[in-house]
Amino acid sequence: MNIRNIAIIAHVDHGKTTLVDQLLKQSGTFRDNEQVAERAMDSNDIERERGITILAKTTAINYKGNRINIMDTPGHADFGGEVERIMNMVDGVLLVVDAYEGTMPQTRFVLKKALAAKVKPIVVVNKVDRPVVRIKEVMDEILELFMELGADDDQLEFPTVFASGLQGTSSMSDDITTQQPSMDPILDLILAEIPEPMVDEEGPLQFQPALLDYNNFVGRIGIGRIQRGSVKVNDMVSCVRVDGSKVQFRIQKLYGFLGLNRIEIESASAGDIVAIAGLEDIGVGETVCTVGKEEALPLLHIDEPTIQMVFGTNTSPFAGKEGKFVTARQIEERLFRETNKDVSLKIERIQNAEEWIVSGRGELHLSILIENMRREGYELQVSKPKVIIKEIDGVMCEPYEEVNIEAPDETIGSVIESLGLRRGILENMSTNEGLTSVTYTIPSRGMIGFMTNFLTMTKGYGIISHSFLEYRQMEGETVGERQLGVLVSIDNGQTTAYALGSVESRGVMFVGPGVEVYEGMIIGEHSRDNDLVVNVTKGKQLTNTRSSSKDSTVVLKKPRQYNLEACLDYINDDELVEVTPENIRLRKRYLTEQLRKQHARGKFQ
Repeated sequence: MNIRNIAIIAHVDHGKTTLVDQLLKQSGTFRDNEQVAERAMDSNDIERERGITILAKTTAINYKGNRINIMDTPGHADFGGEVERIMNMVDGVLLVVDAYEGTMPQTRFVLKKALAAKVKPIVVVNKVDRPVVRIKEVMDEILELFMELGADDDQLEFPTVFASGLQGTSSMSDDITTQQPSMDPILDLILAEIPEPMVDEEGPLQFQPALLDYNNFVGRIGIGRIQRGSVKVNDMVSCVRVDGSKVQFRIQKLYGFLGLNRIEIESASAGDIVAIAGLEDIGVGETVCTVGKEEALPLLHIDEPTIQMVFGTNTSPFAGKEGKFVTARQIEERLFRETNKDVSLKIERIQNAEEWIVSGRGELHLSILIENMRREGYELQVSKPKVIIKEIDGVMCEPYEEVNIEAPDETIGSVIESLGLRRGILENMSTNEGLTSVTYTIPSRGMIGFMTNFLTMTKGYGIISHSFLEYRQMEGETVGERQLGVLVSIDNGQTTAYALGSVESRGVMFVGPGVEVYEGMIIGEHSRDNDLVVNVTKGKQLTNTRSSSKDSTVVLKKPRQYNLEACLDYINDDELVEVTPENIRLRKRYLTEQLRKQHARGKFQ
């Protein structure tokens, strides 16, 4: 059977996962009676809710006697390391671009990785069924992007197909009326344009995992392409480690891919994308070889973490009331289990404390880990995200990001002012039909806490995306700290409407009546720049004297609600986010006012 290995790359929300759905359905890979969910490749609950791909997925379809292996890649920069490694497994890419939005920051990011790996691109202009499309302009933008990224002559001759992943139609013409209810033009183009893997089936085995998976029965599973030779279940093989050492192991399980299923297979040969189990600590970039003929493949680049947070056991008065897994041992096991699948994640235990420094590629990367743990029943507390500072040639350096923003003309002024205060440097600015687009270079620490304000500043109409650029010399002091203070509960108990009504004029409340609170819990935002301790649990004093005027009913404003990312953005260094399966609470690191004052004076022992 002839093989084609391709990856689908795109900006977030340009429809690549929906497009994979249609390729799977129309290729006849599913049985007629098989129930298939929408965006079937997004198997994780969070992926479905947010409409983003977090983990790279492997699937395969049979078409006209050929096996097409398809890698659905993440579109977000926090998971860019996976995109880069996947390029080592494929010979071509489908670059999916929205027919209205055109090329976006992540389009540039993922295409740059593909061109650097010298794989063959096919462009799919998707969502041509939208009421408003700009197909001609988008085609020009794509060509400009290819030229800007230094594509060679072969890569500039990219074939283009026009499609609607949602409707399941495609056509080789940019005339929308020629759309046919079929994905055959895309599949035929893959067979015609993407080369078969240039591999040697006869030589000794070479296999390099580019992705990891994990299950409790066989441990770590390495996913990659067999570069040379063949492999069978129960073969004794040798693994060349990253440090050059060698270890022998037996192939316990061998998996191939078809449709949405990972299927057990007995053997595979060069060009196949497979998953291998048998070495419990197999790592990305190591090379599995024939025993006695160990030749290591070039190491794969793994993106270094840029953001870190401190995870700890929950120490609030409510600890252990809502979660199933609350001990340090359980949390540590779960964190280290995550590193079996996620090579961009680093965990380090803090000595003599029930806390861990967790480093990742960005806020989204870490917040999704926290959200997954919360849903699994874990209780923990986490600190404000901080950027990882590096010393390069004796100079302290910090990560910088490229930020692209599109917002209505009337709101862009406050966005520009805010980015200026966060040490952002304006690189580019353009206006089109009431929308202004700006490109900034900004320190990563300037982006912490910006997202929540951004949505407010643009009244929800702004679009923002940012990706890691490089490490540069560190300049200036703290950027991005919250300017306003908070309202802190002085007491344990249940909030009352009466107490909240008397505090409401001091700022914005985060809780309504009837909510259990504790001393040191943050229950609102102060209207000034200092913290204020308040009592929100007191009830009205009842007497046997009738009031001369009828008591007026307390009418409270709706409390402000924050999701997990907004909470992480919101807190300052002396605050924590308490995360349980049922609630997300904000709290002070030191719960009593006396301890906070001692700490502020530097007398804390």
